[in-house]
Amino acid sequence: MDDLKISKKKPSYPINSQLHKYLQEYNRNIRLPIFYEDLLRFQGAVVVYDKNDEDTLWVRVYYNEFERAEIDLSLKRVYSNLISDGNETIFKYLNIDAIDFCTFGNSKPFRVKVRNILNDNYTYFYVKKADASRVYGLELEHMLSPYNLNFLVYKDTLIEEHIAGIPGDEFIKTMLPECNASEKSQIAKEFVKFNERCMIRLLGDMRSYNYVIVPTHDFDHVVFKIRAIDFDQQSYEGKLKIYRPQFFKENFKMVELVREKIQKESVDQYKIEERSIVARRMISYQDRIGELLDCMQSDTLSSPRYIDMLKEEIYQYTLDKAFRESTNMGEVLKNALDFVKRNYQGISMNNFS
Repeated sequence: MDDLKISKKKPSYPINSQLHKYLQEYNRNIRLPIFYEDLLRFQGAVVVYDKNDEDTLWVRVYYNEFERAEIDLSLKRVYSNLISDGNETIFKYLNIDAIDFCTFGNSKPFRVKVRNILNDNYTYFYVKKADASRVYGLELEHMLSPYNLNFLVYKDTLIEEHIAGIPGDEFIKTMLPECNASEKSQIAKEFVKFNERCMIRLLGDMRSYNYVIVPTHDFDHVVFKIRAIDFDQQSYEGKLKIYRPQFFKENFKMVELVREKIQKESVDQYKIEERSIVARRMISYQDRIGELLDCMQSDTLSSPRYIDMLKEEIYQYTLDKAFRESTNMGEVLKNALDFVKRNYQGISMNNFS
């Protein structure tokens, strides 16, 4: 198992005018009443502990009484815009229970807890500094994965909906050992498909705490799905292995499960299935993906050194000269998706051996 090195501090890339225009066309760009910087004006904070009294790396922030009412109202407006049509009649039923700030990682997000006071149901959304890499990652996830995503962008502020699920590291540590043989086989299959999907669309750094496991109870069993929750490392790193979750030491137990439960022939079959599914999604979203890739090809998303490294590594796998001729990360991704569309039947880049 490789100990892959992720860039300590990925630079934040601004959203250019072409991407803003794209976001506006698809109703992702909307005027918001509050900015990320507004939430940074907190007066103090206390550490948030989990149920086992361990530090979660989040702190609960508080504001002076003169600002808190205005911040709460603005966050209710953001929530209404994110999940509905911005109707203000729901405000009287909402309460902003908590605003948490994460000091870990690149994005340093705020997590806002919104509760319906009529029934005590609650949900979360996130306020982050807008970064082009993250926005491209969210859009690609929306179109190429089985899951739709809600997010909004206004100038340099990004609003993301919460993706519910059990954090991968927690699941692997506490719940995976309790799964039965059938459940473990199903989880292994999902990890193979998740691994392939991340590689195809160049989503990097899927260590176990950057994805969640989503259990769904069917009438006679539990179905497990794997969803990415962190999109900062979209098309940035130069090593192809960083776009393949199987090579992170944090995912060793999942890789071990694949080797134990699934034969090589089945691994190859599941990879082909995932490539077929992604290829069909590309056809369904053909115009929209084309517009997004046009934005990416005119954007700066990585360093020249990383671009040269990645296009050469992918060329060595595919022997497709288009990769060597790529000049930026947008072109590398476009050529990767084109390659999948042309060749997804019977193609498997590698395995878990």
